[in-house]
Amino acid sequence: MLPEQVGPGRPKKFCSQSCRQWDWVHRQRAAELELSDNELIVARDALDRLRDDLYVLGCAVDDAERDLESGRLSAAELRITLEWLLDAARTASSTRLAPGGP
Repeated sequence: MLPEQVGPGRPKKFCSQSCRQWDWVHRQRAAELELSDNELIVARDALDRLRDDLYVLGCAVDDAERDLESGRLSAAELRITLEWLLDAARTASSTRLAPGGP
């Protein structure tokens, strides 16, 4: 987000001319492909990686819930469960979708 502009003139929408140019290029390409504002082209391998990371995170959440519901965790076991959950969450949150397509 750009800082709020004070003074006369139209507020800036882009941080630089190159960002403005890339926005125009992307809008032109989207128009060529007849994409709506809600559609996006993503590289299949990036999407597969994200799905895998989310699956692992879901398994970690399920395991943590089951372990916590048992009520029989030692402090060391609780720490292991939390580390497994945090590792899965960090991996999923650091996954980025790369642009792809024709």
